[in-house]
Amino acid sequence: MSDQAQPQILVVDDARDIREPLGQYLRKQGFRTQLAANAGEARRVLDDTRISLVVLDVMMPGEDGLSLCRWLVAHDGPPVILLTAMTEETDRIVGLELGADDYVTKPFNPRELLARIKAVLRRMPDTGTETPSGKRHFAGWTHDPATRALSHEDGRNVELTTGENKLLAIFTDHPRSVLSRARLLDLTAGRDAKAYDRAVDNAVSRLRRKIEDDPASPVLIVTEWGGGYVLAADVESS
Repeated sequence: MSDQAQPQILVVDDARDIREPLGQYLRKQGFRTQLAANAGEARRVLDDTRISLVVLDVMMPGEDGLSLCRWLVAHDGPPVILLTAMTEETDRIVGLELGADDYVTKPFNPRELLARIKAVLRRMPDTGTETPSGKRHFAGWTHDPATRALSHEDGRNVELTTGENKLLAIFTDHPRSVLSRARLLDLTAGRDAKAYDRAVDNAVSRLRRKIEDDPASPVLIVTEWGGGYVLAADVESS
């Protein structure tokens, strides 16, 4: 694999004694690595460099890791693995709800973090995968997977991330069919992701906030208890 083809990892941690040894370790494991001491430095790296994954400390002075994670998810950024204090269970839960892909508690074994990084990178969709074509119409919404455009007949326009776009395309390809979490993971990220059921729940929650009138009482993407999720609407394609 050429140097340019190797994944590039951004390590964001205000603790130099964690940040620099971790960067050196990841380089020895074959990754290109960028380092940042705070969220501001991380944003500058992300603006200038194609990053494959972010290892992100939660507790940092100034803008904390959860805020940066929220921004990355909202802007369709690279996947995130959070570094959290062992005692801060709330941070781990909130981070996963925001859309983080995984977390590792401090103090951590670098080999464990390496395994988590490799697992998350395996789950990333192939950018060469063909995007479904054709618009889909359902419950007043029009979705064009090829352009990630989603609009409502009342004039609303919604911005979708790549993951949300793919998830909605899957639902509109299988209207009124129960899709289990395992099935959704297979369709969105491949079988390497099958252990991460919560990732599907988080993705569905974010999509509901964008298309449901009341996300707390969804009527379009409905939960089938013990089964999975259903798009409870008829779909027409054009």
